[in-house]
Amino acid sequence: MACIFVNANRSVGTINPNIYGQFSEHLGRCIYQGIYVGQASDIPNTNGMRNDVVSALKALHVPVLRWPGGCFADTYHWRDGIGPKENRKTIVNTNWGGVTEDNSFGTHEFMELCRQIGCEAYFSGNVGSGTVQEFSDWVEYCNMGGISPMASERRANGQDEPFNVKYWGIGNEAWGCGGSMRAEYYADLCRQYSTYLRNYSPEHKIFKIASGANVADYHWTKTVMERAGQAVDAVSLHYYTVPHEDWQHKGSATDFTDEEYYTTLHKTLQMEELVENHTRIIKQYQGDRKVGLAVDEWGTWYDVEPDTNPGFLYQQNTMRDALVAAINLNIFNNHCDTVCMANIAQMVNVLQAMILTEGSKMVLTPTYHVFEMYKGHQGAKQLESYAETTLLNHDDQAVPDLHVSASQQADGSILVTAANLNDTAAIPVTCMLGGAKPTGVTARVLAGAPAAHNTFAAPEQVVPAELNTSLTADGFTATLPPCSVAAFVVNQ
Repeated sequence: MACIFVNANRSVGTINPNIYGQFSEHLGRCIYQGIYVGQASDIPNTNGMRNDVVSALKALHVPVLRWPGGCFADTYHWRDGIGPKENRKTIVNTNWGGVTEDNSFGTHEFMELCRQIGCEAYFSGNVGSGTVQEFSDWVEYCNMGGISPMASERRANGQDEPFNVKYWGIGNEAWGCGGSMRAEYYADLCRQYSTYLRNYSPEHKIFKIASGANVADYHWTKTVMERAGQAVDAVSLHYYTVPHEDWQHKGSATDFTDEEYYTTLHKTLQMEELVENHTRIIKQYQGDRKVGLAVDEWGTWYDVEPDTNPGFLYQQNTMRDALVAAINLNIFNNHCDTVCMANIAQMVNVLQAMILTEGSKMVLTPTYHVFEMYKGHQGAKQLESYAETTLLNHDDQAVPDLHVSASQQADGSILVTAANLNDTAAIPVTCMLGGAKPTGVTARVLAGAPAAHNTFAAPEQVVPAELNTSLTADGFTATLPPCSVAAFVVNQ
């Protein structure tokens, strides 16, 4: 029997709800068809937003949503997406599939989506092909409450009160699709752009996020922090779990070997090393103010589903992906003193999605269910936790069999989340809660074969179920099925 230890007397801080953020890019069928169908659609909608998708996202308590990219952000000119829809010009999405978009989903529509979901907006601004003036005008358009040219234009477009958008990304992947820049060049641009991204209300100060590193590019983080750290509130990090190094053949989302299963989990676990190393650099150069780490793109990336547009990045979502989500969220929870935001890529129909749609049909993925089971961590007090593990030896891709995190809610209840990474064996566990007096426990579990997934024909193949749990004097006992994610709520 394995043991999970939770120390209710030690914590590194409060888990920022924004760790459970989402990402929606103009990519494939994420925005158009996945979220936005227009008011004339036969699919039930409110102001063009799919009612079924919005309802599902509200249930996750989505805290923040990143838009419009991604690589699309540094080709997007926000003025193309405001004003009467019939007057908006069409554009070609050169990053993703070469499709033509009519710009019917722009700033006002995105803010309507955020209003319906009940989340904050995170705008990624165009640094790669835009200008300082264009970016500055966008902030003024969204946030100016008084009289100004941009505020007047916003009012003419039907929004009297300012949107008060808090989170602004100064470019995206400036080292790649955002301009192929050197770290030194971007850092200087970041300082320049930050100067002109102004606060228009003392009650609504904006939060500036620098375009950060790709994976383990520590030189990038060091340079940006050294030269522009005093101009931003956070630095981003992008890390995707890709089973194979050959990006032309990344591996199938549903047809994979036992070795590929463990390779995927092993690579996911590297997120902890990346978070710790980038954080160490940020702290070295942040001076007397705190600069956070925003992991604003993370998730699995496989080959697209057969017979789909390769530029749409549409992939299925299995129990393997559920474990990837659980591992990452546990890591972010346990580093909540430095990780201020994280945004899984992406919300609907793209990469490691919460939701898949096909016409009027919708299906929730295993990853969706993990986010739903973990939502109690949002805004809770992180608790020190660790597991007594056994190493699952698969050559050089070894992983521990258990991965955990824990938090305490305002009412005193404790949420313990645990993943059994063993694909063949159940694990009996005993959880010991130091500094707590448990009076009751309930639990749910998401389990299935590694390749198990939900389809439009069978949408409930992988769904949470009750898990038998026994209360002990200082915690609880349970048995975690193979390849599973469990959430225990302990009352005291």
